[in-house]
Order: sequence, then structure tokens, then C-alpha cells
Amino acid sequence: MNRRATERLLPADGVLVAKVWLLSRALIAGVGLAVMAGGHIDAGTLLRRWDVLHFMAIATDGYEDPTSPAFFPGLPLLLRAGTVVGLPMELTGVLVSLVASALAAGALYKMFGAPAACLWLIAPTAVFTTVGYTEAVFCAAAFWAWQRARQGQWWQAGALAGVACTFRVSGLFLVGALAVLALANAVGDLRDGRRLAAVRRLLVAWAWLLVPLAVLGAYELYLHGLTGTWTSWLEAQQAGWERGFTKPWVSLVNTVDAGKLVSWPGRPDVAWVFRAEVVSMAVGLGTTVWCLVRRHWGAAAFVGIQVVAFGTSFWYMSINRAVLLWFPLWAALGAAVSWRPARRHQAKDVAVAVYVVLSGAAMIIWAWLFFTGRWAS
Repeated sequence: MNRRATERLLPADGVLVAKVWLLSRALIAGVGLAVMAGGHIDAGTLLRRWDVLHFMAIATDGYEDPTSPAFFPGLPLLLRAGTVVGLPMELTGVLVSLVASALAAGALYKMFGAPAACLWLIAPTAVFTTVGYTEAVFCAAAFWAWQRARQGQWWQAGALAGVACTFRVSGLFLVGALAVLALANAVGDLRDGRRLAAVRRLLVAWAWLLVPLAVLGAYELYLHGLTGTWTSWLEAQQAGWERGFTKPWVSLVNTVDAGKLVSWPGRPDVAWVFRAEVVSMAVGLGTTVWCLVRRHWGAAAFVGIQVVAFGTSFWYMSINRAVLLWFPLWAALGAAVSWRPARRHQAKDVAVAVYVVLSGAAMIIWAWLFFTGRWAS
């Protein structure tokens, strides 16, 4: 995560990221077209899967369904805005995600270099950055918020974090991580003997983080006025997805049980996705440890808080998608790809090639799961 090394950009690297963005989106679109042809379905049916339907319902009818408070209003507002100019909501979702995924990849490129951005673009669950889901728009706002914070531009970071908070509860974790980043920077200034400057910069940074907190507070006030309770978001999560607080070892056991084929007769895809959730949790734990070892305290907080939240739910769910949000993971993978040993080893190049092929193949399989209406996390 060395700023000087990663933000020394070359035009050729930017072209590579653009090509991978285009190729990855084209591959996912190709899977969608194949599903349409094989299943004799139209584009609207193809794109209206799972949470897309929830966002469209909120955009149309507001928060009428008891489970709808689980979804933040940012994306439904964008979908509704698309109807003003005559765009179908599912198409608006695709267009928003395409633009946002390019912006998110640009932020990763700016911070960590081309390999990190390219690997994010071909992540196994990249299909969720091409349809009407919140992953792409959240990543675009959150990644750029982090980039601006690293540069000391806290008013921009606070504003972008505020945007991120309109899309996902993950914005709360982002705010906490940004606060830790600001504190870590202040401690560094103190060690250099710049006490007054350290205190001033810390207070300025934390002051700007009141902006995203105000956004989260406004949504909570809205839900309270709508439902009469301060726990409507938690209740919606419990009612729709059984996400109540659970002891971490019990959560692991529940997920392992859900990963057994006998738990889902006739639906082996569900079991395999739950098995992948366990892998994603392990990746999150590994990323947190890597950040702690490297003393990247803010990044460790961002991933670590999410790992704790997911690990104390009834079972591991949607971690496969949350991996897309973990910019420290893509920074670490990008650094591994960019690493040049003292003596060139063919094994390293082979390992990178194998990873790219496997990740691309998983991306295609996950797109097929989503577009065919199977459980995809």
C-alpha cells in the first residue's frame, strides 16, 4: 500500500485496466445472452433476479414490505430517476453499475496499481457489479473516499463516504475505518513531533466524518417515523434472512450444515455457495491479519469489523459479495502479482496465470447462477 509506488501511474497500465473492464463486462454479458437464448427468456426477466426485485419494489411502492428497511434508499432512488427519462429500472441498474464499476476500478488503480484493479474486475462475484445491485456504486464511492482520505482531502472523503452510506450499511464500517485511519495518521504526526498539527488534522478529519454519520442518522430517523421502532433495520434482516446475533462458533456450524448437499435436496448450487461463504470468511480473516501485520490499521478495521458482523450472524451469508468491498484484499493480491523476486521464478508466473484463469472461470459460473435465478449469495 505504498502511496508513492502505487500512484506512479503509466498510461499503458490505465489502458490495461480499461481493456479488462471491457472484457470482463463482455464475458458476463455473453453469459447472460447465452442464458436468454437457452432459456427463451427476455432481458427483463434475466436482469430481475433476487435483490433487484427488492430495489425495484422500493422504487415503485416505497418501504411497504416488512423486509424492505434492510435495503438503503440510494439505489431505489436512482432506479426511480431512470423511469423519468423512460428507462426500465433493470436497465438503469445495469447502466449505473457499469459506470460505477469503472469508477471503482479507477480508484483501485490510483491507489494500488493496475493488478489490483484488474483482479477486482474479474472477481468471482463480479456479476453483482454489472446488474442492479449496490456493490458497484458503493465501491465507487467508498474506494474514492479512501483514496481522498489517504491524500488528506478529508472534506472530499467525508462527502464520498456520505454517498456510500446511502447505498449500504457497510457505510457505517467505512466511517469507522476512516476514523481509525485519521487517528493512525495523527499518531504518526505526533511521533514526528508535530503535536498541534496532529490534533488539528485529526479534529478536521473527524469533523468531516460527521457528514456520513448524518446520512446514516437521517435514514434511521426515516425508518423510525415509518415503523415506530429504532430497530427496524435489524428486524428486517432477521425476518428476511435470519440475520440475528449468534455465537461465532454456532454461526460456523450452521454454515457448514447449510453447505451439505442433503440440506438442499435438488438444489446443490445452494450448498456450494454456502461452502464458498466459508472460504470467503477465511479470506476476510486472512486479509485482516495481513493488514494488522502491515500496520494498516484503518484497512484492518474496515475488513475486520465486517468479518465480526458476518461471523456473528445465524450463518455466513453474502460474504461472497462483500469480498468485492474489501479493497485491502485487492491491494494485497495486486501486490502479490506485482512482486518481483530477486531471481525470476517461473512458478510465480504460473501461479498468477492459474489464479486469473480460475477467477475468470468462477466469474462466468457465478454469472450463470445469477442469470438463471439460482442462489448466488
